Amino acid sequence: MTDILSQTLALIPQQPPFRFIDAIIRANDKTIQAGYRFREDETFYKGHFPGNPITPGVILIETMAQTAVVAMGIYQLLSQGVLPVQIEEMITLFAFADAIEFTGIVYPNEQIEIFGELIYLRRGHLKTKARIQRKNGETVCSGILTGTGVTRTQKV
Repeated sequence: MTDILSQTLALIPQQPPFRFIDAIIRANDKTIQAGYRFREDETFYKGHFPGNPITPGVILIETMAQTAVVAMGIYQLLSQGVLPVQIEEMITLFAFADAIEFTGIVYPNEQIEIFGELIYLRRGHLKTKARIQRKNGETVCSGILTGTGVTRTQKV
């Protein structure tokens, strides 16, 4: 199991400074869990907000998408026997966000957990329930996210 988790993480196309997953903790055919610590030197903290930095909501949505859509999709493909080289030829386009709710603030140096729960995967479309929570279990952001997988040569 650990091998497929490390493969999944390695195949995520987003890279620092725009990767918001440090580790994939667990995954199965219906759920995924990842972790990330927002470092105090993240570039967006300089302007959001000077003297009182907080993680922008759009970054929290991106964080959920990277785990609940991108990593979940990669894990699903690996589980189905798709080869890593074939996955590297694909890209996941974030397609839709719905019912996004912010119920807390994420501060610099805060460790969070990101969860994705599969709603459906069909014809290259992946829809998930996603949420971010603190280590104590308090949810700070949640919503429904959808992505579409395409090959890099396919026109969108």
